[in-house]
Amino acid sequence: MLRTAKDGAKDQSMKTIQDLTREELLEYVKVLAANWLAHDGCWFLAAEQRYGMKLAKELNDAAWEQFTRVEAARVMKFLGLPEGGGLDALDQALRFRLYANLNVQRIERVDERTLRFTMVDCRVQSARQRKALAPYPCKSAGIVEYTGFAQAIDPRLKTRCVFCPPDGLPADGHCCWEFTLADEPVDRTK
Repeated sequence: MLRTAKDGAKDQSMKTIQDLTREELLEYVKVLAANWLAHDGCWFLAAEQRYGMKLAKELNDAAWEQFTRVEAARVMKFLGLPEGGGLDALDQALRFRLYANLNVQRIERVDERTLRFTMVDCRVQSARQRKALAPYPCKSAGIVEYTGFAQAIDPRLKTRCVFCPPDGLPADGHCCWEFTLADEPVDRTK
C-alpha cells in the first residue's frame, strides 16, 4: 500500500514497481529470487528440526515435484515456448528459473539430442562450504526437480544425474544433469 501525505495525497517520494528503472528491476528480480530461496531454506530447516532429516527430505522432494511443474508452465507461458519444444525450449527455460538469477550455471549441447546443465556455483552449497558444513545431499530433490521440469517442457526429455551431492563433486560444479531427447514420451513410471 502506498503511503499518503498528511493531507491524504499520494506521497510522491514512494516508488512503486512501475517507477523502477531497468537496472533496478533486474536487481529486484535478484532480491525476489533470494527471498524465495531464503523461504525455501527456512521451511526446510523448520521441517528438519521438527521431523528430522529423513522426513524433511521426503516433504521437500514432494514439494519440489509440484513446484517444478508449476515453474516450468509459468516460464513457458511467459516466454511463449511451445509444448514439446525439445532441447531448445528446455535450454531457454532453464535460463529463466528463479535461481538462475542467483547461481552460476552452464548449459551446453553435448550433441543434437543431449543438453548438459551444470550448476557451477550453487548459493546453498557455497554457504554450507563457507560454514565448513558437509554438502547438502540434494540428489533426491534434484532428480524430482529436474526430471519434472524437463518433462513439463517436453515429455520426450529423459533426465540423468551426472553428479550431485552426496556424490563426490568435481572441482567445476556442484551438480550436473543431462537431458536427452527421446523419440517418444518417456514413461515416468519406470
